[in-house]
Amino acid sequence: MSARVCPVTGKAPLSGNKRSHSLRATRRTWNVNLQKVKVNLDGKVVTLRLSARAIKTLRKTAKSA
Repeated sequence: MSARVCPVTGKAPLSGNKRSHSLRATRRTWNVNLQKVKVNLDGKVVTLRLSARAIKTLRKTAKSA
């Protein structure tokens, strides 16, 4: 498994083509927006690297619960 994967959502880097002005195609990757976050799991504080989307979802569910 790659290091740039969100453990919650499973999001991984995407690949595609970079297009110049003359439309020449070269390969490139779009990496996941991973952030270090401290999360309380079973009474222990753990530092995880989560995607920004996962952080927003966790905060939203924690606020409503």
